[in-house]
Amino acid sequence: MLKKSIEGKLILTSGSAHLLNCKIPPFSLVSLSVKCQLFAISIQFLAPSITTILSSRRRSMGNCFSGGGHSQFAVGGTSSALDTHGSNDAVDGFLKSSGYRGLFSQIELSLSASDLRDRDVLSKSDPMAIVYTKGRDGSLQELGRTEVVLNSLNPKWITKIKITYYFEMVQTLLFRVYDVDTQFHSPDIKTLKLDDQQYLGEATCALSQIVANSKRVCTLELVNIAESAESTHKKLGQLTIHAEEEVVSKTTAELILKCTDLENKDFFSKSDPFLVISKYTESGTTVPICRTEVLKNNLKPTWKPIFLNISQVGSKDSPLVIECFNFNGNGKHDLLGRVQKSLADLEKLSSNGIGEKLFIPVTVGKDSQTKVLKSQLFVEKFCESVHHSFLDYLSGGCELNFMVAIDFTASNGNPRLPDSLHYIDHSGRPNAYQKAIQEVGDVLQYYDYDKLFPSWGFGARPIDGPVNHCFNLNGSSANPTVSGIPGIMMAYESALSNVSLAGPTLFGPVIIAAANIASQSMAANEHKYFVLLIITDGVITDIQETKDALVKASNLPLSILIVGVGGADFKEMEILDADKGEKLESSTGQFASRDIVQFVPFRDVQGGGISVVQSLLAELPSQFLTYMRNNGIQPTPPPTTPTL
Repeated sequence: MLKKSIEGKLILTSGSAHLLNCKIPPFSLVSLSVKCQLFAISIQFLAPSITTILSSRRRSMGNCFSGGGHSQFAVGGTSSALDTHGSNDAVDGFLKSSGYRGLFSQIELSLSASDLRDRDVLSKSDPMAIVYTKGRDGSLQELGRTEVVLNSLNPKWITKIKITYYFEMVQTLLFRVYDVDTQFHSPDIKTLKLDDQQYLGEATCALSQIVANSKRVCTLELVNIAESAESTHKKLGQLTIHAEEEVVSKTTAELILKCTDLENKDFFSKSDPFLVISKYTESGTTVPICRTEVLKNNLKPTWKPIFLNISQVGSKDSPLVIECFNFNGNGKHDLLGRVQKSLADLEKLSSNGIGEKLFIPVTVGKDSQTKVLKSQLFVEKFCESVHHSFLDYLSGGCELNFMVAIDFTASNGNPRLPDSLHYIDHSGRPNAYQKAIQEVGDVLQYYDYDKLFPSWGFGARPIDGPVNHCFNLNGSSANPTVSGIPGIMMAYESALSNVSLAGPTLFGPVIIAAANIASQSMAANEHKYFVLLIITDGVITDIQETKDALVKASNLPLSILIVGVGGADFKEMEILDADKGEKLESSTGQFASRDIVQFVPFRDVQGGGISVVQSLLAELPSQFLTYMRNNGIQPTPPPTTPTL
């Protein structure tokens, strides 16, 4: 029985950084983005009755593997793709250049649990953790979810939760743990309905409580707030949080690893080996950063390429523990041997063409010793590559150009009435669109050099004219550009006086207009990248035409940020945002070459502050870098200052 995979992302950190003048000790850090794909293994039993009983809920190994058919997927270090969930230098650059003087650091939280309650009958729980920030009013905002770990009451989750730590703020965190039923295992854990899962407990603490600890570790007792006081003595397990500050390296090492002469641990077949690579933390414990795929019935396996960012392991000289296991479906894997080598050591093994013998720990009396095995580890390939950052391109002269499109459809309400999203309050209180233009524009204009924004409206009927789904906001018949955020505001208010709200809501025409500008720039070999901001109040009606336009635009230097205003249900809008891993498909069967859309409900980010910046810039750097790397575009080195 093959189960769907569960996707998680891992971000670790290693290195050392001082928190400005703060007396809190420096962190150790690393950064790695992974796709954690879990799948289940079908177990065949001789007794048909037992097979029937177990067929409704079969399990596989604990700790981040699940099986399917005759292969087990790798976890971490298995893609040369850029890290889309690491440090966001667009956010950091904006904060620093905007004069933000507070102490802030990008933090990754590693989670593990012990002695969880077993809520399953024929197997162990499949736990997943969710992290929230808790506001002063008690409101919760989800930060992220781990992957689901199968068959484990002591899970070590690989997915890391990223949060920006502000020294001057109290940031209360809430951690909840659930047992996820097999039928809900799916590629996108974000879609899981928590009401359908079994609640295992929760814990809360301040982020500073973790950060201020000398080892950056905090262990909390899980509690069940729904249980009566008489039952609070029940042990629900413990949750351990390890905080690390993020340090980013541009260098990635590619390795192909091979083992020979492995011990056979299976009776009716050969061993099913896989590798686990771990790094050391400041406290001396090890944290897994990569697992290879499982190779069935193989005593001399060669695994698929592994990609490790240098910052993921700390440095080229940082020791790594490489362990080889024989896969077992019950989660109790046999250790076949281990070695301890740095990336620099592995590079030497590759260049010299020699292997390193594996060893296993043994106990002789009261002494712990090691036994050297016949088995060897070989590095078939070792090479390094450099991945440039978002700011590398900007400092090299690449320009970001922003464009705006505003929804003038009738669903916004009569602009003359106070309940309209377009109502202009002459006392100075901005309406929903003005708030979005101001707050979103303040963030986006930071990266636009000339502050000249092509600006359009859609879904309105000009005086004595048909409905227009892409008209110049400034009323010009030729030039759609306006100057800065004040220019957008003036053009917006003027347009409200010169058009009648109509409909329907069509995105296709404005996307095509933006794509034409991006296409002309690309043809002229200009070093420019474009971002179209669409502000709308409702769900579009030309969904397929919009998909067609987006698929074509995915090959252009263009990203599209959609901000939803008002109280509408924007769930269908998220179809355009390919965060769930499903590529957009056009009516002709073509697929988008990359994700270029980000959707943000404005009600989730309004009010200013850092949350707006982080939400709006969450995907822009990764979309930008994907385009540059897909097209082989390197950043231009910044001009050097001549020495006198």
